[in-house]
Amino acid sequence: MADLWQNAMDYAVAIARKAGEVVRDALRDDMKVMTKSSSVDLVTQTDQKVEQLIIQSVKEKFPTHRFIGEESVAAGEACDLTDSPTWIIDPIDGTTNFVHADSFCLSDIKQSIIATEFGSSREPEAVDKIFSSLRNILCIPVHGVRGAGSAAINMCLVASGCVEAYYEIGIHIWDVAAGSLIVSEAGGVLMDVEGGGVDLMSRRIVAANRRAIAERIVKEIDSFSPPRDDTPPSKQ
Repeated sequence: MADLWQNAMDYAVAIARKAGEVVRDALRDDMKVMTKSSSVDLVTQTDQKVEQLIIQSVKEKFPTHRFIGEESVAAGEACDLTDSPTWIIDPIDGTTNFVHADSFCLSDIKQSIIATEFGSSREPEAVDKIFSSLRNILCIPVHGVRGAGSAAINMCLVASGCVEAYYEIGIHIWDVAAGSLIVSEAGGVLMDVEGGGVDLMSRRIVAANRRAIAERIVKEIDSFSPPRDDTPPSKQ
């Protein structure tokens, strides 16, 4: 029995490598993006092609095995579970990221991924406004919200086209100074969370791949003003 499972494991690795080649090739070509349950539930032809590759390959090797695949379930083709081994398949785990891997040309806010962080303030009023902004932006709706844990990385993601915009209230100038230059050099837009030009000392920023997306995000942000970075230290 151990040899049987090792055989299945070895075959799974080999098929995964073939599937990886399909995904890698798709990143170099135009991809057709479709939706499933909603406008933000995405599927590509690559998802479907990879799933079929895996299912057909495994069927040839293990004719009695069963499958539950993300795209098969979405199409109503799920197999009945029996005593046979069952393969669980997610052809591309992270389709939204896959679609946005090189998307600097996206201009529709509803097709965008937005990056943000929660800042360092834990004052209830500030936290309420942070979550209010997050809810507003999710409900536009956008494809997704991400956070890399670093303002600089989030801004580099904007500059590279992996996300369409980044906003945050509560960062510091040393968090965003270099990233602001990178976004600007890449042709992006910097803005205050209430519109207008960005003030790096204000600890508030919106960075986007284009002005229309930045202006749309500004409409949804429940803004507040943390102490500025150029505020003199209070006298004791």
